[in-house]
Parts: sequence; C-alpha cells; structure tokens
Amino acid sequence: MKLALFGASGRVGRVIMENALQDGHDIQALVRDPEGIASHPGMKKIKGDASNKKDVDEVIHGCDVVISALGTDKNDALTKSMIHILPAMRANSISKIITIGTAGILDSKREPGKFRFHSKESNRRLSTAAEDHCRAYLMLKQSSMNWTIVCPTYLPDGKRIGKFRTEINTLPDDPSSISMYDTGDFAYSLIQTNDYSKKRVGLTY
Repeated sequence: MKLALFGASGRVGRVIMENALQDGHDIQALVRDPEGIASHPGMKKIKGDASNKKDVDEVIHGCDVVISALGTDKNDALTKSMIHILPAMRANSISKIITIGTAGILDSKREPGKFRFHSKESNRRLSTAAEDHCRAYLMLKQSSMNWTIVCPTYLPDGKRIGKFRTEINTLPDDPSSISMYDTGDFAYSLIQTNDYSKKRVGLTY
C-alpha cells in the first residue's frame, strides 16, 4: 500500500511513519525540511508546504490512503491544507483519509449540542487551535470521503503502553492522557479497517 503522509516530522507523524515502513508500505511524505527525517528505501520525501496546492497534489498522486498528522498554528494551517487535500484525493480516486485532531472537537457530554471546546468540559482559555481543527472536521464531514479523525486528550511524549480507551464522537469518562506512541499506533491501525468510518474517535488511557 502507498500512503500519502502529512506531518511526518511531528511526534505522532513519526510514529505512523515508522510503523508503515516497518510493515513494508511505501510512503510519500510532504516535509518542509527533508534533512530532518532519515532516508528510507520505502519513503519518498517531497519538500514543500501543505498550504501549497502543487505540493499537496504531488504527495497524494498515486497513493491509496491519506494520513494527516499535521499540527495547527495561528494561521489556520489545517484549514489551508484540507482545502487542497480533498480535491487532490478526488482527482486521484482516493477515498480514505485518517487525520489527527484534538479532543476539543468531540461532542460534549455535559452540554449536548456543543463541541467540548465550546463547553465547560474544556479548561483551555484559547480556542484558536480547536477552531482550526473544527473547520477541518466540518470540511471532512461535508465531503464524501471515508474519513476518521483520531482525537487524543492530553498528549505527552510518554511511553508505548498498548492499552487505552476509545469512544466514538465523545471522550471516554475520566480521561487522563495518551502518549504520542499509542496515538500513532492507533491511527496507523485504521488503514486496515473501516470500523470508525466517518467518525471522530476520543482516545485516552
């Protein structure tokens, strides 16, 4: 299988990349600094930016699945990337996409009808990142793609434990944290299943 990977140099993206290469998949990775990632026979590194249509088109061309572990910033990085990712997927007849989101865009249990980042469940004062994640989610939701958004709670580096809890569209009760390794492992496992198609998945220990 050939994977188009965005965010390969990030913490979760690196875990996904390592899993895929270990299993013998081919990767086309869009990176700003190709020297920042070790070379591998199964990986093609494409220097570029996810907000650039031409770069996104090149990475997605010829792939079977798209995985985005891109982080957000104060300039709507996720929204700007999704604007190009979805048309490129359609042009290449790709339907499956897995992205890393945030627990803030899960549904609130305490206040039905609200996202967590709009409710009292969230202690974060600033919502800029969650708003960018939310726009990307709404774009996926309105598309015809077979999408899944992995939504980890507090995300330290941590260790690979291998046991965690998931819940569809909401966060499991009494959440704590989830390491980048278990988050990446779970996201990577989704390339082989449609169990969470068109769903956000809350993830925590």
